Amino acid sequence: MTDAVNVIAVDHTGFAVLSLDEAVRFWTEALGFTLERQSEMGGDFLHQVTGVDNPNVKTAIVRAPDGYVVELLQYSKGRQNGAVPNSAGAIGAAHLALAVNDSHVAIARVEAAGWKAKGSPLPIAGGPRKGTLVAYISGPDHIMIELMQPPAR
Repeated sequence: MTDAVNVIAVDHTGFAVLSLDEAVRFWTEALGFTLERQSEMGGDFLHQVTGVDNPNVKTAIVRAPDGYVVELLQYSKGRQNGAVPNSAGAIGAAHLALAVNDSHVAIARVEAAGWKAKGSPLPIAGGPRKGTLVAYISGPDHIMIELMQPPAR
């Protein structure tokens, strides 16, 4: 099929946040990402691209230790644009899975920075990821993060 979209890679994941400063603190202090850069944009171009009315936005790019990029976006209308329910089971809810060396250490770091885990790390009981410890956390914007600790080999 010559008309098919040819996805060649995942470039980044973007999340709308209420407070860019608080989101950057969560992603850098609690999760260990590196702040790469911050900027502001808006105007007709952004409206045409996003469909958001009067889309003035502050952005930050944070990078995981493996290089994966997350874009954080604080739109000027904030809560007027709506919010994601604080439930991993809500329709449209998404999560980002992060591989960690030690889920207990990762959760301790998140809690030391002021946020809480949704539950305790438990091993996957069967299948190709049997023994992987998983736990969910979320930060200031209800963005679900799944921590995944591969089994010891």
